[in-house]
Amino acid sequence: MKEKLMICGGCNAKIGPGDLNKILTKIPQTTSERLLVGFDTSDDAAVLKMTDDLAIIQTLDFFPTMVSDPYLYGKIAATNALSDVYAMGGEVLSAMNIVCFPENYDLEMLGEILKGGAEKVKEAGGVLVGGHSIHDSTPKYGLSVTGLIHPDKILKNNNCQLNDNLILTKPIGSGIITTAYSVGEASEKAFLEATEAMQTLNKYAAEVIVDYDVNSCTDVTGFGLAGHLLEMLAGAYSANIYFDKIPYIMEAYECAKECLVTAGGQRNRNQFSNQVENITQEFAVEELIYDPQTSGGLLLSVTEKETDELLLALLDAGVSASLIGKVIEKNKVGITIYN
Repeated sequence: MKEKLMICGGCNAKIGPGDLNKILTKIPQTTSERLLVGFDTSDDAAVLKMTDDLAIIQTLDFFPTMVSDPYLYGKIAATNALSDVYAMGGEVLSAMNIVCFPENYDLEMLGEILKGGAEKVKEAGGVLVGGHSIHDSTPKYGLSVTGLIHPDKILKNNNCQLNDNLILTKPIGSGIITTAYSVGEASEKAFLEATEAMQTLNKYAAEVIVDYDVNSCTDVTGFGLAGHLLEMLAGAYSANIYFDKIPYIMEAYECAKECLVTAGGQRNRNQFSNQVENITQEFAVEELIYDPQTSGGLLLSVTEKETDELLLALLDAGVSASLIGKVIEKNKVGITIYN
């Protein structure tokens, strides 16, 4: 009988943004002429300039299991870790495994996790060069990833501009579905829809957007669509988003209506709700906006002029891209949700 993992949460396990900010503000910052992007902007990865036409991207991401299949877990965790390089506009160079694994678990399960991760690194065009493993009470897996980018081509997560359009490249709702599925409250069809999106590399979207005027980019993960969009607005702008344009897993919406929600979603709600106005008045809509995503899609802030052509190019490349809203002048709230 195939061994299964215990479900613990994926990006839903992230420390809440409020608690994290309290800690990060107390950490002494180091400076370097080479440092182009650091942790002070809460960006997806750090960027260090090596020469006038070459910079390296450094990122690290790992989390507990969100699915019971070790091989699938490995693929999703690796896809999520690799995504930060794509969110910066770069390409993957190399990766190293990060492993926490219980001493009393079957090592065959770990082999399946590592196999899934290695396949995604290979698909990304990177080289898996090693890793580090320790014993722990629950399995955790991820990657430390190095990427390459031209210093003039870096996409930051807080550089959107007035009147930019907002594009999202994967459906939201994966946090609600994987949690509900683990307790028998979501269908196999919805689970497969969620995990298919979670194991799809953002590489294919990133390869398209490099040819367009994208002002800002991030990947939607633990802080949900609301949290990552607020980071992008950086307090300088507001945004209108339209729920009927946002791609989401239909059964996640139905689960939210039945109050099948996640702890991470409630942490996001507590942190961001004072910056969100929900014109729809629907609780389920809010839950999807706050739902933590594991290996979510790219959120792009792109000029009006380039929007239509970029959307077509993404769709031609097989990327599920949707125009979900617009950056507007700053008003009393950060995000307004319309139908």
